[in-house]
Amino acid sequence: METIDFDRLTLTPGMRVLDVGCGEGRHVHAAALENVREVVGVDIGRESLTAAREDYAKYIADETDVPVTFAAGDALRLPFEDGSFDVVCCTEVLEHIPDYEAALDELRRVCAPGGTLAVSVPREGPERVCWALSEEYHQVEGGHVRIFDRDELRAAIERRGFRRVDDHFAHALHAPYWWLKCLWWDRDQRGDPPLPLRAYDRFLEWDVLESPRPVRLLERALDPLVGKSVVYYFELEGPA
Repeated sequence: METIDFDRLTLTPGMRVLDVGCGEGRHVHAAALENVREVVGVDIGRESLTAAREDYAKYIADETDVPVTFAAGDALRLPFEDGSFDVVCCTEVLEHIPDYEAALDELRRVCAPGGTLAVSVPREGPERVCWALSEEYHQVEGGHVRIFDRDELRAAIERRGFRRVDDHFAHALHAPYWWLKCLWWDRDQRGDPPLPLRAYDRFLEWDVLESPRPVRLLERALDPLVGKSVVYYFELEGPA
C-alpha cells in the first residue's frame, strides 16, 4: 500500500531516491521498480529494516537491477552528504517527531537543488476523530505527538526553499478502520478485537492483495472527503 504516487514524479535513470522512515520498505520497493539509479531506505527501527530487507529479497530483488540499500538512521541526523538525493520521500513520519522542523532541515539538506521532496502526514480531520475516540492511540510509545494543520506544514516546508508542485489525499478506506480501532482500543490491544474490526481488517487485507478496480475507484472518489493522509510534492528551487 503506497502513499506516494510515483506517477506524479518525473523519474529518470540517473536519479537517487531516499526514503526517510522507510518502515518495512513499501516505498523503497516501489521505487526500485522504477527507472532510477539507486534507492536507499533509512529507518530508526531495526525490526522494520529486517522486514524490509526480507520482503525485498523475497518479492522485489528478482524484478529489478536497481541497487537498493537499507540503513539504520535517525531523521534528525541523516548519514548522508548535502544534496545527495534527487528524490526524498518521508511518509507518515513527521507526526512522530517532537522537533519536526529539525527533521525538515535534514530533508532539505540531503535533497539536491532542483530535486523533489514527497511528504505525507495524517490528515487533520480523520486524525482528530482518532484522538477523540482514544487517548491511548496517541499516547503509546512512539505514537503521534501532534495533529498537523496541512497549510502550516506546507508553509514550514516552503520556508526552506521548496515550491509545492502537487498534492492529494490518500487512503480513505483506512480512515474508518482506524476509527473502529480507536473505538475498541483496549479490546484490540488485548488481542480481542470485536467482529466489525476483524471484518474490516480482512477487507483491507483483501483489497491490498487483490486491488479490485471497483474498490480502487471508490477510494479515489472518497479520498477528497475522508482520505486519511495528505500528500505533498515539492521541488527544491535551484539548478537541477
